[in-house]
Amino acid sequence: MDDRVAGTPSLPDDWPAHPDLSLALNRMGSFDWDLDSGLLHMDEPALEVFDLRPGEYDKRPTSLALRVPADEAVRLDHLVSEALKGGRNDYGAYFRRTRSDGTLCWTHTQGFIRRDGTGRPRRIIGIVRDATQELADSTARRTVDEERRRRTSLVEGTTAALAHARTVQDVTDVLKNSQGLAHLGATSLVMGLLESGRIHLVADGPEGAYVPGTRFTRTDEDYPMSEVIRTLTPRFIESAEDFAASYPVLWPHISHLGITAAAYLPLIAQARPIGALGLLYGNKAGFTADERNLLVALGSSIAQSLQRAMLYEQEHDLAQGLQQAMLPRRIPEVAGAQVAFRYRSARLGRDIGGDWYDIIPLPNGRVGAVIGDVQGHDTHAAAVMGQLRIVLRAYAAEGHSPATVMARASVFLHELDTERFATCTYAEVDPTTGVLQLVRAGHVEPLVREADGSCRRLTTEGGLPLGLSAEFGQLEYPVNTVDLDPGQTVVLYTDGLVELPGEDFDEGMRLLTAMVSEGPQDLQRLADRLCEVVDERGGDDDVAVLLLRRSAAYPPHPGGRLQQHVAQNDPEALTSSRHMIRAAVRAWGAKDRADEVELAADELITNALIHTDGGAIVTIRMLTGSGRRLRVDVEDRSSALPRRRDAGDSGVSGRGLMLVDRLADTWGVESRGNGKSVWCEFVLPDRF
Repeated sequence: MDDRVAGTPSLPDDWPAHPDLSLALNRMGSFDWDLDSGLLHMDEPALEVFDLRPGEYDKRPTSLALRVPADEAVRLDHLVSEALKGGRNDYGAYFRRTRSDGTLCWTHTQGFIRRDGTGRPRRIIGIVRDATQELADSTARRTVDEERRRRTSLVEGTTAALAHARTVQDVTDVLKNSQGLAHLGATSLVMGLLESGRIHLVADGPEGAYVPGTRFTRTDEDYPMSEVIRTLTPRFIESAEDFAASYPVLWPHISHLGITAAAYLPLIAQARPIGALGLLYGNKAGFTADERNLLVALGSSIAQSLQRAMLYEQEHDLAQGLQQAMLPRRIPEVAGAQVAFRYRSARLGRDIGGDWYDIIPLPNGRVGAVIGDVQGHDTHAAAVMGQLRIVLRAYAAEGHSPATVMARASVFLHELDTERFATCTYAEVDPTTGVLQLVRAGHVEPLVREADGSCRRLTTEGGLPLGLSAEFGQLEYPVNTVDLDPGQTVVLYTDGLVELPGEDFDEGMRLLTAMVSEGPQDLQRLADRLCEVVDERGGDDDVAVLLLRRSAAYPPHPGGRLQQHVAQNDPEALTSSRHMIRAAVRAWGAKDRADEVELAADELITNALIHTDGGAIVTIRMLTGSGRRLRVDVEDRSSALPRRRDAGDSGVSGRGLMLVDRLADTWGVESRGNGKSVWCEFVLPDRF
């Protein structure tokens, strides 16, 4: 009776197959190694693996030396010995074998160790099989994986490099210099940007590749870049014949370049075309699907970078125009002094900020030097800076003292509809006398470079930043008066020059002092050197620098004149006026009479402050004509004329005009519409 269940499909009589048949069909043989006798039995499939005939093998392992290289035999012996000594029950290994024709192939063996009751190994039973195809497939997989990783790395590396590109030229340079394009096999590239309906070629191929008349082309012309922009679809040209047939207008001009394939990609950003990229190949036929996907991915990354670069350039042009409009268009020449100025924008941001400089011509050869910094690095900071610069310039030109100029500028900034404050230094210089009156509003202290190159920090008193001093009602700004000798240089700067990333302020000041001291003697080259350091450091703040050097040989001009306002209850202004008079007398060659002039002027100023309700305006000037005369005028708002009187033996007043009469060669009083002026003159020798 047939015991097969009805409906069950019929099976072969030899099913299931014998294990020997399975091993043989899979090119796998077995072995049995008796360790006591040393005999190694291998069945026929095993001998076929080693490419041995039965007569060539005598069951001795040494017979396998014909097929197993010596270095592989040593490695296998070591592997088996370690398994036996280590108490393991199995081992496995890949090793190379030699065919009868001398070629090397890969073999895999797996052995099971049988031990007796004491744990001593007695036999090894196992298999051997041909592993050539297995390892070839594995190598192929590794090659494919490595190629995929390389392509992924290519996209990532190019994208990372493009992330640092700020301009269109930067993007082009990255693509031309990128090793990624070399890995892709491209010999060169062409790139065009869409501008007002035309394609502007911004990068072309190798030398001699430029086609005349293609610098600007229309999108409806028969060119590959025009086509991909119109269709928003990549175009892969797989042969020279394909190129010639598809673009008969262009091909005759580039056929000499040896192009065998090309890939043209539309550059799309925010769903609109901004340009096209073409990669040209000299030894390639066709593109695989992976290569096409890779190029499309690269095109997308390049398009995003180009859009950022184009937006940056637009903002940069706008910011640069605004910055230039806010800074002075030109700096006037200063008689008796050399001036150098520089502005460097921050490495990051919009290349715009609130730093500024200015030189303001003042009456009688004097000059105002300004350096300032409005809080922030944006267009608002630049706008505030422009307004503040103009206002400060106007106050100085009106003839106000440096302290008054700074106080009024602070009030203006406080009343402006802004939350910004500003630091500033204003220095009023007379190149003839070397008198420098300096006021600081929260700004860094200036430096002075001596004629011999040494440099020192000019320690001066200061007030609150502009805007803040008005808000807190502290508008008093100390005036610091110093003598600027011939050859000395005042270095005014903003804090971006000393604030180093990761360094403290004092360290930055030490470095700046060293740079100024060791820098070039030429003023323009020194300014360039300071800015080069800023560029190399790449700080996050913009920088303004203003250098002013008093000329070493500048003769006093005829009719020289200095003027200063001395307010009531302002001892600093009184001290400053004395300093101004002393410096002017020395500069004009009257140092032999310096004490007389200073004492007489001090008496006139004191009388004006004591006997009138307002302040006094002190003017010292050189008169020419019949001899050289130095004149001091002290003007006040009182119409009451002074008179000389005898103070008596016990009087404490009344001696002032007597002293002036004795010291000066002549003196007098002039009525003015809103007050009077008391003056005195001193005759000076013609030569000094």
